[in-house]
Amino acid sequence: MIFIDLHLHSTCSDGTITPRALAFKAKSQGLSVASLTDHDTTEGVKAFLKTCARREVRGVAGVELSADFHSVMHILGYRIDVDSPLFQKHMKHLREGRDERNYKICQKLQRLGLSISIEEVQAEAQGEVIARPHIARVLIRKGYVQSMGAAFERYLGREAPAYVPRYRLSPQQCIETIHQAGGVAVLAHPVQTTDDYGELVDILSSLKELGLWGMECLAPSHAPQQVFQYLRIAKEMGLFPTAGSDFHGTNRPGVSMGIRVKFDFLPWARLGISL
Repeated sequence: MIFIDLHLHSTCSDGTITPRALAFKAKSQGLSVASLTDHDTTEGVKAFLKTCARREVRGVAGVELSADFHSVMHILGYRIDVDSPLFQKHMKHLREGRDERNYKICQKLQRLGLSISIEEVQAEAQGEVIARPHIARVLIRKGYVQSMGAAFERYLGREAPAYVPRYRLSPQQCIETIHQAGGVAVLAHPVQTTDDYGELVDILSSLKELGLWGMECLAPSHAPQQVFQYLRIAKEMGLFPTAGSDFHGTNRPGVSMGIRVKFDFLPWARLGISL
C-alpha cells in the first residue's frame, strides 16, 4: 500500500498553503505521490514539482478545470505540459475571467457595507494569483471576520451574498485543453455532479466519447457505499479510478491530505512517474 493524493490546492487558486509549503506537507504526511490541481491555473506547478523532487515525493503536474454544466462539474488534468503555448492561451482566458470575478466580489462586498478594494487584495496576494482566500485575509485583517472559514461562510462561499461564479469552459473544451497539453482528463468528485448513479453513467458515457480517461473514485467526500459504486462503474466503463482529498488547507477544516491505495492502483507511467 502507498499513500497518495492527486487533488491538492494551493494559494495559486483557493487554497491557503503555498505550492512549496504544500510539497513539504506532502512529505511530512508520508505521501509517495502528490498532484497540485489548482482551479484553472498552473501557476504553482513548477515550484510544487521542484520542491517535491527535493523531498523525494513523486509530483504530478495537474490542474482542475471548471466545466460549464447544469450542476458542478470539475475536470482534473494530469501530466500537463505547463509550457504548452496553446494550453497557456486557454489559461490566460481563464485568468482574465478570474480577474473580473475578483473585481465583482469586491464590488459586492462594498455594496454590503464593507470597506475593501481590489488594490488591497492585490497587496495581500503579493504577486500570487488572486483568489478568494486573499480576499478572506483582507476581511480578517480588517476585523470583518475572525477566520478563513467564517469569511467563506458569511461572504465568499457558494451560497454567500458576495459569491460570484467563475468563467467556465464547456466539458468538451476542458478535455480538449487537457489533451492539447499532453495530459489525461479525470472527472473530479462525481458526488458533486450527481448523486444518481444512472445519470452519472450517462454523463460519463458522454465524457468518455470526448476522451475522458478516469474518475476520482476515492475521496473524503464519498461515503463507503459511493466509493464501491464508483469503482464498479469505472471498471465497467473502462475508466481509471483516481484518489484525491480536494485538500485546500484551513478554509476546508476537517479535510486531511492523503489516501491509501494499492501499489498498482494506477498505471503510474501514464502520469509521468515511476514507483
